[in-house]
Amino acid sequence: MPEAVLITPTAPIANHTHGGRAKCLQRLVRLDLPVPTTVALSFMAVHSIANGELPDLEEILERFAPNALLCVRPSSEDPDWGGPGAILNIGMNDARYVELCDSLGRDAAAALYLRFVQSYAIHVARLDPDVFDDVEDNGPDGLSEVLQAYEAETDEPFPQNPAEQLAAVLRSMARAWEGTSARLLRQAKGAPADAGLGLVVQEMVPGYGDGECGSGVLQLVSPDTGMPQITGRYLSQSQGRDALGAGAEAVFLEQDSRGPSLQDLAPAAFAALQAHARLMRQRLREEMQVEFVIVDGEVHILDGVRVTRTAQAAVRIAVALAEDGIIPREEAVMRVDSRLLAELLHRQVAPDAERDEIGHGIAASPGAATGKLVFTAAEAQASAARGEPCVLVRRETSPEDVRGMHAAVAVLTERGGMTSHAAVIGRGLGLPCIVGASDMKFDSKRKQLTSPEGRVFGRGDVVTIDGSSGAVLAGQPDMMEAAEDGAFLTLLAWADEQRDIGIRANADTPEDAKTARKFNAQGIGLCRTEHMFFDPGRLTVMREMIFAETSEGRAAVLARLLPMQREDFQELFRIMEGLPVCIRLFDPPLHEFLPTTRSGQRELSEALGIPVSDVTRRVEEMEEYNPMLGLRGVRLGVTVPEIYDMQARAIFEATLDASKEGEPVVPEIMIPLVSAKREVELVKARIDAVALAVKAERGEDFAYRLGVMVETPRAALRAGEISPNTAFLSFGTNDLTQMTYGMSRDDAGRFMSAYVNQGVFPEDPFHVLDKDGVGELLQLGAERGRAAYPDLTLSICGEHGGNPESIAFCREAGFDYVSCSPFRVPVARLAAAQLAISSQLGPKTEKRAKL
Repeated sequence: MPEAVLITPTAPIANHTHGGRAKCLQRLVRLDLPVPTTVALSFMAVHSIANGELPDLEEILERFAPNALLCVRPSSEDPDWGGPGAILNIGMNDARYVELCDSLGRDAAAALYLRFVQSYAIHVARLDPDVFDDVEDNGPDGLSEVLQAYEAETDEPFPQNPAEQLAAVLRSMARAWEGTSARLLRQAKGAPADAGLGLVVQEMVPGYGDGECGSGVLQLVSPDTGMPQITGRYLSQSQGRDALGAGAEAVFLEQDSRGPSLQDLAPAAFAALQAHARLMRQRLREEMQVEFVIVDGEVHILDGVRVTRTAQAAVRIAVALAEDGIIPREEAVMRVDSRLLAELLHRQVAPDAERDEIGHGIAASPGAATGKLVFTAAEAQASAARGEPCVLVRRETSPEDVRGMHAAVAVLTERGGMTSHAAVIGRGLGLPCIVGASDMKFDSKRKQLTSPEGRVFGRGDVVTIDGSSGAVLAGQPDMMEAAEDGAFLTLLAWADEQRDIGIRANADTPEDAKTARKFNAQGIGLCRTEHMFFDPGRLTVMREMIFAETSEGRAAVLARLLPMQREDFQELFRIMEGLPVCIRLFDPPLHEFLPTTRSGQRELSEALGIPVSDVTRRVEEMEEYNPMLGLRGVRLGVTVPEIYDMQARAIFEATLDASKEGEPVVPEIMIPLVSAKREVELVKARIDAVALAVKAERGEDFAYRLGVMVETPRAALRAGEISPNTAFLSFGTNDLTQMTYGMSRDDAGRFMSAYVNQGVFPEDPFHVLDKDGVGELLQLGAERGRAAYPDLTLSICGEHGGNPESIAFCREAGFDYVSCSPFRVPVARLAAAQLAISSQLGPKTEKRAKL
């Protein structure tokens, strides 16, 4: 393959050999657009240049007009991988300066030459930019100063030979690409370390003449919204006139308030530019930004690049291209990064807003919100009652803080990771949340936060939580509102036509269920019932049950909770009418419901009418060394079966009541923290007995499905003997990951960044499913479970359910559905569709490479 190729319609140029910019320019040439003469250097040629082997420069220069000025630009395979900056006006020297003085005038010619010398000095000769700080004049005097400074720093005059200039530019750009820092930077952007770089050498069009002359960029859509809108900028250079101000953003419309528009100055050129942009959109199948030069009213196209875009614009552009018949719907689905959808569901800090960052943590739940600092759940509720937005600050949250979280606009915790209590509940509520902000000092007694620099913020101070980036900001920056528009809904509808795995939502409250329904979840895959017991009206009853001495006493107390639970479930069934609802039976250890402070214990003794000493003794009796591995989940169902009896009755009675008003309800009941077959048999026997009793009392029949939440490694390994007693296995990957690694999901945030940075783990296993360890347990559980019971339904209901990589694993393993937080349902729907489309069209099909 030739080292340097003139870009023609038939030249051997490809993305993987010459880069995206070179290939795009060839496409523009094929469209017969007015592209200046351009030569492309391949990846191999640039690599050789970096090693000191230059191509035939005289042969390259012969491709261009005599005395032409040239520019060199990078051409990487993916424009997101970056590259060295472009160098313009190569070939400018003393002789050309004299010639241009006659045609442009001394000041304009001097400014042109001066900019080239400075660019060459800084980016090619690697001089310190400070060398030119004292140069203020852009005219002949300033040019003279710059040339003298260059010679003083390099001990040689500025090079005058165009071939020598071009050789130095090519060598500098090639070596910059292969340098260590450049390799690390592009690897951070997802590029392979050995990614190639092409270079394009293009003849510069002189932007001067007798008629309208200038340069700029134009695009047909808004980069912020994706709506049709001709935007860009244009710098007129006719007779030294700057039409809109250097670098000013210009909307190319008539009667622009900032001055004459391009449409006023050169209507024919403006019309030609629009036509060129529309042709590029149609034939290149993308919204393109056109870089152009106008000389005497004639348009020249220098380049075309993919329009930069926000998440909202990306969705709208993809949908519009499909609706206009330019790309198929499947390609529109593939073009939007599923993770970007989270940005559309929440307010975000505006991209151009000033950010006063005072701390940083783990971005646990996306979105941004501003409020006054509060340090307790009670303060949050009081603030909400006054109509004042507040940010709840805790060392770490517990179930008792849920009401405060509902009242707050955002949550910040010192401890925790991606699956900590605050993170999980925050995502479920769609609440911006940052956890593990350990670089800040939390003082709960003084109710103060201290930044790493020593700035102190107290109760009532206004801060902003950016849950998308993990930044804690002082004050109230400008915000960008959520954008669930018609294009968003259309794209997701197209995604649903393609995906082949179910998407459910984790929902604990009627509000969660409504959100799940709004985002078209296919049911509830996990309803955690324990949060229903922390309502103040129920908490006292729950505590009274804990203090009951006999089974009969516990059952009598729980009977008072029965109607409340029944109403909870009935409302969920009504909201999710026609869709499955999977209810996890009571899971947390009972000590979480008991007060830990002396004042709380005194209040409880008064409420129950018993001595404080009895309360204190009971609290001490229920303390556990490791509560998360203690008396909780199915172990409560076996040792304190009255709780599960009450919940089963509430579910079955709600099933019959809700079925009278709509479609028949078939509830799914899930037993948590199972590790042995006998546990399932014992709980199943009691639940079946409750079902028979309710059927007999009501004289009505109903169906239900019983399943197991696989959260222990043993349950996954023994799935073959557990599954015959169940209709489904739902893998709770939060706890399963925790138990497999022997690592607290709440504390992992303290060291996880160091582990990932040092290559111990490729990713945070609580954020992205560990395919090797935890994944093998999932595969073993699925295979052994279905071997014993072929009709077994398989799913995951941990937070991994909303992660695209984890969805890919579950889909390949033959799972029926994934369940995730309601606000992650759209992300999961799109990711699942993209996986299905990729598998249908083969391994070569990925998201379309950016031009």
